[in-house]
Amino acid sequence: MALERLQKLIAASGLCSRRHAETLLREGLVRVNGQVASLGAQADPSRDHIAVDGRPLATPPPRLTLLLNKPPGVLCTCGDPRGRPTVLDLLPAAWRQGQGLHPVGRLDAESRGALLISNDGALTLRLTHPRYGHRKTYRVWVEGHPTPDTLRRWRAGVPLDGVVSAPVMVRPMRQSHQATLLEVKMGEGRNRQIRRTAAWLGHPVRDLQRLAIGPLRLGALEEGHWRRVAPETLLPSPADPFDADPFTADPR
Repeated sequence: MALERLQKLIAASGLCSRRHAETLLREGLVRVNGQVASLGAQADPSRDHIAVDGRPLATPPPRLTLLLNKPPGVLCTCGDPRGRPTVLDLLPAAWRQGQGLHPVGRLDAESRGALLISNDGALTLRLTHPRYGHRKTYRVWVEGHPTPDTLRRWRAGVPLDGVVSAPVMVRPMRQSHQATLLEVKMGEGRNRQIRRTAAWLGHPVRDLQRLAIGPLRLGALEEGHWRRVAPETLLPSPADPFDADPFTADPR
């Protein structure tokens, strides 16, 4: 195994975040082969003995990434003090402890659809940092029938918390008597951004489903179920035009 920075190895073990690991190094609490290590030092865990505050560094669990079809009413968190169901509750019991699995990004409790769960810190960074530009695809039922002008305003970005949101792609798919189905593609991911934008424009969300994260689509994956995904399937792909796959869900 190649040499890696100690703060990265410590974070990968699940002991703490990389930033906290840097603090431990500055405080002289990390030793490699019995010698105090400094910030920036490297080690090979396959042959070096690494200890943090006198305790051997745990071997990190195998890297694991899952695509979950999150049902509504389930929280995107690792635990809830009020005992509400979380996404980890949908996984096998053996994976809930000691694997370092955590949601990558969020869907609010009422929303449903594609959510990644992983213990791969590098992958998490690639998927959540804005510079990588991963686009997510949603199908959204909103109340009423947005006009072409309203959709243009949505595409251009609306002010949220005093800052105009980034442009998005929005197209109407079909209408019922009292609602409209929209497809939304966006790279930005502010808290409850779609719901807040729709409400700001006068068309509150009835149902919100995330269909895809980058090139990774839910496909036939049922709600509450998951499948393993290979990290390479989440590499950025060239910008694609709107697809025209059918969508027949009814408004809720």
